[in-house]
Amino acid sequence: MHPARADIPAPGSAFPLGATSTHGGTQFAVHSPAADGVEICLVDDDGSERRVELRSRTFGIWHGFVPGVEPGARYGIRAHGPWDPTNGRRFNEHKILLDPAARQITGRLGAASALLPYEDEPFGQASRVDSLGHMPLSVVTAPPTVRQIDRPTVPWDRTVLYELHVGAYTARHPGVPISHRGTYLGLTAPAVLEHLTRLGVTTVELLPVQAMLTEPDVRARGMRNHWGYSTGAYFAPDPRFASVPGNEISEFKVMVDALHSAGIEVVLDVVYNHTCESSVAGPSISWRGLDAPGYYLLDARGYDVDLTGCGNTLDSASPAVVRMVCDSLRYWADDMGVDGFRFDLASTLGRPGGWRFDSRAPLLTAITTDPVLSSRKLIAEPWDATGAGYQVGGFGSMWSEWNDRYRDTVRRFWSGQSGVRELASRLAGSEDIYGGGVRKPWASVNFVTAHDGFTVRDLVSYSHKHNEANGEENRDGTDNNLSTSHGVEGPTNDPSIVSARDRHARALLATLTLSTGTPMLLAGDELGHTQFGNNNAYCVPADAAAADSWAIEWSEVDTELVAFVTRLLRIRRSAPSLRQQEFFIGRDTLSGRPDVVWFDAFGHEMNTESWNDDSVRTMQAWVDGSDVRSYEPDGVPVDDASSLLIVHSGGPTEVSLACPDWAATRFVPVFDSSSPDGVPANSSPIEAGSSIALSGATVLVLRSDGK
Repeated sequence: MHPARADIPAPGSAFPLGATSTHGGTQFAVHSPAADGVEICLVDDDGSERRVELRSRTFGIWHGFVPGVEPGARYGIRAHGPWDPTNGRRFNEHKILLDPAARQITGRLGAASALLPYEDEPFGQASRVDSLGHMPLSVVTAPPTVRQIDRPTVPWDRTVLYELHVGAYTARHPGVPISHRGTYLGLTAPAVLEHLTRLGVTTVELLPVQAMLTEPDVRARGMRNHWGYSTGAYFAPDPRFASVPGNEISEFKVMVDALHSAGIEVVLDVVYNHTCESSVAGPSISWRGLDAPGYYLLDARGYDVDLTGCGNTLDSASPAVVRMVCDSLRYWADDMGVDGFRFDLASTLGRPGGWRFDSRAPLLTAITTDPVLSSRKLIAEPWDATGAGYQVGGFGSMWSEWNDRYRDTVRRFWSGQSGVRELASRLAGSEDIYGGGVRKPWASVNFVTAHDGFTVRDLVSYSHKHNEANGEENRDGTDNNLSTSHGVEGPTNDPSIVSARDRHARALLATLTLSTGTPMLLAGDELGHTQFGNNNAYCVPADAAAADSWAIEWSEVDTELVAFVTRLLRIRRSAPSLRQQEFFIGRDTLSGRPDVVWFDAFGHEMNTESWNDDSVRTMQAWVDGSDVRSYEPDGVPVDDASSLLIVHSGGPTEVSLACPDWAATRFVPVFDSSSPDGVPANSSPIEAGSSIALSGATVLVLRSDGK
């Protein structure tokens, strides 16, 4: 313990954690229960350092008031204590650490060797190399001001998610001021907001915007993390998206307010399963140097337990982690104004001690019972890097989940690899996964593409991944793409191949937007965006500009495809029967008709033989509109016309429209995916039982005209 200093006043409260600016100075509080001492290191612009010891320890938190420290001051933390790596104790006063509760950070990582807490190997001697000058620093911020947040609060059954990367989305957008491209403010441009609202997006899901620090192995290849799944500070907005360095907090709030003003919610992709520190062979950036056993899952030898494939796993049963995660989430929800969260590798949050998954695990329970967080949208990625972590359908009633079974089923069907049996379940909201309890169809977040994998354009243009740009000799990324090139790998001018690809892409997008559940579009899919066959575009060269970092090329927009998706989402909004809040169970509706009935290409009800025949490529779904079990926000039931959906993944064929006695006698075509913009060539009513010709892979929507 360092000797006490007479100029340090008596400390204040141990809470809140982090740096709290108050009258006359700043209160600091740092969780490090096993440390022998903790110092706040105030760093001037010239790099000189003034150390101030925190003299009080309460609940394992070191805390104290430092007079004269104002917002804008840069600081780090030095923790003194035992170097006992076998037991997870990796204290090293030569390493300056980020405050885990910092609201802002500044600076970049320097020499990788200076960041390592050990000399030669992780369980050897402690390093004596000082990391000051090689580490970002925390920044004292002003207390948040109280502001009115006017949230859109979109009901789940009306939600359309749109997953986007803040930098890549606007970096090449001609309608965004040059200084705002690739930044938070880029999303406030009228041209961007107009595109999102015209398209029909209700909720943007932002790839990680909590401050990111590139992991060691990626830095060693001269690359940087692009997606952001390598968190360095859970409370700080990523400074790389600020148009003016240091203004990231205010610019983030401006972005949120602008999206809210356009009626669009903001959901953050958050990474509370691992950190940027990698394995025990990695650097000491923050948590490892303060309380490795309290933050991380460690085995009996002191090694990190890796459930994430990223080198370490946060211990979801630890009070330190539960507190950090919930404090962080509340900060983003209350102070920053966001409307929900998508939890990366969320299964790890429900595996206390790294063992089996429990939907009632401490951290999951803390989130869903929190009075603030329970009112926000909660979305789980229900798997981790292990087999035991695959938990699709396993989360609690307040969670929605990414449904990869939906993704794979739809891809297989439209690439001609399967029949219609499982497709029917996915179209109807995946009741086989989410039914049987109190969950709703919108618990299934349906998607065919996401940041992780091919774009829709690449899904129909490449049979294999092409990830050479990542510097890993094409070893990274999945080989299970369920994709097709339609005869030529990559770009081609062959009109027949181009036509087949366009038709395939439209069928995928039509299936997604018309399925019961919550649709999630990958930003750019409606524009025809390509990543040139890269299905793991997580990194870029370290010095790459935003415009050269997998940016969407707005100058090459497929305007017909934009109109196509816009029409689809308009149909979804206007047809409550296609976005019901209750599962189809074959019940009799108020009209006396079943809620849903499946038919084959001949207009006959599907039988066991048809369901089990993987060569069947055509299916019709009658969806009754008289009892859709959906409601207006004030609870008033909504009515709808009945719909007939037809999906066909084969070549040219004829289909007889379903015509049981209880069905409508005439249908009006309202959507045809074989058309470039989705508008049917002929919208005249068609008699039930009529035979219609399909020229190839097609999704049709016909509505009962009430006759």
